[in-house]
Amino acid sequence: MMSSKPRAPFGRLAVLGLQHVLVMYTGCVTVPLVFGAAAGLDASTIALLINADLLVAGVITVIQGAGVGRVLGVRMPVMAGAAFTAVTPMILIAGNYGLQAVYGSMLAAGVFGMLVAWPFAKAVRFFPPLVSGVVITVVGLSLIGVGVGLVVGNDPKAPDHAAPSRLALAAFVIVVILLVARFGRGFLAQMGVLLGLLAGTAVAIPLGLVDLTAARSADWIGVSAPFHFGAPAFPPVAVLSMCVVMLVLFAESTADLIAVAELTGKRLTTGDMARGLAADGLSGVLGGAMNAFIDTVFAQNVGLVSMTRVRSRHVATVAGAVLVVLGAVPKLGAVVAGLPQPVVGAAGLVMFATVAAVGINTLRKVEFEGTNNLLVVAVAIGAGMAPEVAPDLYSRLPDGLQIVLGSPVTSATLVAFGLNLAFNQVRRKSSVALPGALVGDAAPAKVNPVR
Repeated sequence: MMSSKPRAPFGRLAVLGLQHVLVMYTGCVTVPLVFGAAAGLDASTIALLINADLLVAGVITVIQGAGVGRVLGVRMPVMAGAAFTAVTPMILIAGNYGLQAVYGSMLAAGVFGMLVAWPFAKAVRFFPPLVSGVVITVVGLSLIGVGVGLVVGNDPKAPDHAAPSRLALAAFVIVVILLVARFGRGFLAQMGVLLGLLAGTAVAIPLGLVDLTAARSADWIGVSAPFHFGAPAFPPVAVLSMCVVMLVLFAESTADLIAVAELTGKRLTTGDMARGLAADGLSGVLGGAMNAFIDTVFAQNVGLVSMTRVRSRHVATVAGAVLVVLGAVPKLGAVVAGLPQPVVGAAGLVMFATVAAVGINTLRKVEFEGTNNLLVVAVAIGAGMAPEVAPDLYSRLPDGLQIVLGSPVTSATLVAFGLNLAFNQVRRKSSVALPGALVGDAAPAKVNPVR
């Protein structure tokens, strides 16, 4: 039975939706900025990635909020955005096989995700905090090097490589973020990264580090053509790597969907979970076709739901529509792509380290006393970080194995998943249950108290 509460006025929904967009915007555009820089793309191409990223994120957010029948969308106030987890594997695939393989493997992983969404929702017990915590921690740790690379410059032969001015600019951005977090109140306190980017860019303008050439020639309205980089390619190892990434994203989204369900009072069924995860899979299909990225549920917006106590799914639907509009403005994407690398790297450094901290916090839920879980965590993190600290570790292996084993995220996921099965699942299969917030489809659904 539907709630009798009237829907909030559109003006209020618009303001609340814009707030959600502002909270997640920096994180969403950081992914194309970091990937584009690491892949050696020019500013105009990075701007294209940013607009495609916002467009696809907006479409998936609308689907998550409004739903598409009994097929897609969890119908809760969640925001979708580009996933940090996929960045490192995408960079490796781009280096070995090219951008056509990046988007081909993403498209294939999206189809795979849509097919396994329902089985995954029923088998979520195999991705407990022990596994998801390790994976999220490694995601953050592995990306820190990318952020630092942007700060110092990716070309060691460049005259300004690791120049004191670059380091000082990055330090200034981090200080601004810290000051906003320390002295800001309410919504302002959550705007630290965005304000740091703006302040750093303002300082960089007189230093000649801001390049808006691409922005001046960019159109005001437009959408990037599908398969901008050419017909997609599907190297088997690249596809396998991205499929593993999709499963990792499912584990991340599962935790966030359960958290939002608890905040809104919605009883989350297996069907709800499957539809929410299927939307993540659809983002891979759309991202692969539209030159964007795989999306996941953004954790920072889960925190915003908790802080504001605004639980209406229609707020997320409006926020998704705002993202779609932003994605159709190429000039905006070009402006963001023109931000100086030390500024972007500093903001990314804070955000990536925060991801690692979230993973560590997830591991706090793991029972370590009287178990082998500490050993599982140690071996999985060690296996994940080994190729990060020793890039030549697998250089003599075939290219395919280098893609799988050379990705910190993929290797950590495989090791954590396998060891969790060996130590915790095989002997105690009968005693393992789904999380308390997830119930069978036959259970009566409690309607979201705020529509």
